[in-house]
Amino acid sequence: MLKRIATAVVLIPIVLVLILRAPVPVLAVVAGLVALLTIREFLKLTESYGAKPMPLPTYLLTALFFVALGILSDSPLLSTGKFLIILGFAAAIAPFIFLTRTMRGEDLHAGYPAAAASVFAFTYIALPMGMLVQLRQLSEGAFYLLYLLLVVWAGDIFAYFVGKSIGRHLLAPRISPKKTWEGAAASLVASVAVGCLLFHYALPLSSALLRAGLIERRDGIFGLEQPAMGPVIFLTIILNVAAQLGDLVESLIKRGAGVKDSGAILPGHGGMLDRIDALLFAAPVLWYYAAWGVMQ
Repeated sequence: MLKRIATAVVLIPIVLVLILRAPVPVLAVVAGLVALLTIREFLKLTESYGAKPMPLPTYLLTALFFVALGILSDSPLLSTGKFLIILGFAAAIAPFIFLTRTMRGEDLHAGYPAAAASVFAFTYIALPMGMLVQLRQLSEGAFYLLYLLLVVWAGDIFAYFVGKSIGRHLLAPRISPKKTWEGAAASLVASVAVGCLLFHYALPLSSALLRAGLIERRDGIFGLEQPAMGPVIFLTIILNVAAQLGDLVESLIKRGAGVKDSGAILPGHGGMLDRIDALLFAAPVLWYYAAWGVMQ
């Protein structure tokens, strides 16, 4: 418990300053490193399923993906259109690269599982992390990233403590024996409360961040009219459900592999995949919402 809290106390301020203030190329580098560490953990898990993963090609494709994002971010704006081109090409080329690589192996029976593991690692981990980078480039992007992280974190914290203290009805006992419906409900309520508070005070919060030098004007919300709470509540509910499903999916993968944590890089939290599993499902939802608004 103490290790978990201490790690969060150290990491949360660093992450918040990074997403708000760091130049986008730096954010792309950090996101790429997180993706590589997470993919390393995931590929290790796939060995328990009998797959023989291909780490090096997977790392290379992931690194090239984030290098492309970092280079394009030097332009005035990594446009949604450019990002979609990179995203679509990377997703389409991944199966070709990994399946072609398996042709050099001696065991043809192991080729497809190995390629499938690498393709899934790239699309499951690298692409959502790339969406976080491009989300930062969109109008009001820093505020949206702050909103995403705080909503996910609030849901995770309340699910953990409420589920541990008063949770009685198991949510998915075969997948995650400690998750309860009470914790899931508390997670949803906490996320909606935090989301509504953030958008209700979007103007003063953005103004404070601007005065502190943590954001540029284009990265905050400075409209004088209060945002409508209906769409905010609906979006936050969708994000919370996506985040909880992301957590359960990772638990499913670990349960099948017969392990408790994906790694041990973060004291009290397990591995990197354990820490970002909720974001991997929630990030595409928010990216789509924000990108759709830009393209209208």
